[in-house]
Amino acid sequence: MTDENSLVERFEEHRPRLRRLAQRMLGSTAEADDIVQEVWLRASAAGADDVKNFGGWLTTIASRACLNVLRSRASRGEIPLDDERTGPVIEMEERAPDPMQEAQQAEAVGAALTVVHERLSPAERVAFVLHDSFDVPFEQIADLLERSPDAVRQLASRARRRVRSADVAGIRPARERRPVVDAFFAAARAGDFDRLVSLLAPDVELRIEQGLSVTALVRGGAAVAGRALMFAIPDAVLRPVLVDGLPGVVVTVRGQAVSMMAFDVDGDRIAAIDAFAGPARVAELSLPR
Repeated sequence: MTDENSLVERFEEHRPRLRRLAQRMLGSTAEADDIVQEVWLRASAAGADDVKNFGGWLTTIASRACLNVLRSRASRGEIPLDDERTGPVIEMEERAPDPMQEAQQAEAVGAALTVVHERLSPAERVAFVLHDSFDVPFEQIADLLERSPDAVRQLASRARRRVRSADVAGIRPARERRPVVDAFFAAARAGDFDRLVSLLAPDVELRIEQGLSVTALVRGGAAVAGRALMFAIPDAVLRPVLVDGLPGVVVTVRGQAVSMMAFDVDGDRIAAIDAFAGPARVAELSLPR
């Protein structure tokens, strides 16, 4: 068997994965096929004799090619290029239902996830797809995007909230998930540990951002409930907001915003919480007036 035949066989083993990656990045089967062909041409021209991680090498080539396509779209105004935002999109939540908005929302259920992917900036989409769908480490994505691992983690987190919001918002508006959030805070204020656990999914994740380079992760219903009890503030004022489309709250104490939280509610339980903690971190966010 020649070296070229060996390279062909090794490449074909990775072709399905590369095609899936490109499809998720670009949302186009035709463009995904073009990317795979481009990866093959680059790989065959460079040779792989000295490549230790062949699959990772191909993934990097494919990701760079997809990133170039996304940036080209952004330069034409087809997708946003706002990679430099440091926080989520926060809006006031309308409590009263809007029939026209509900009708438009119902019509868009099938396309919700596709639409939100198209609204992600190139860097957001690359970070989210590579990490959440293909388990690529943040350090490797950071090299690709020429950013720090912490900055890439922020990009993926922001994209994740947008995708989670779009995935369920067309079926269940944020206001219909709000009662679960309200119950969570009522239980925390009452010191009701069992009630808190009942409101949390067993594999719930609490992600706490205290700055652009400080992030903590708490997993599991009992651990998250314990954290909620530990930091419950009796005299706090809760201001309902939407955070990248998810139900959330801004927590204020004596007129100062001290934290903001976004809740991913699945059914009658909370699946994930993103918390922005501390006056300094909250001050970096664009809160609605």
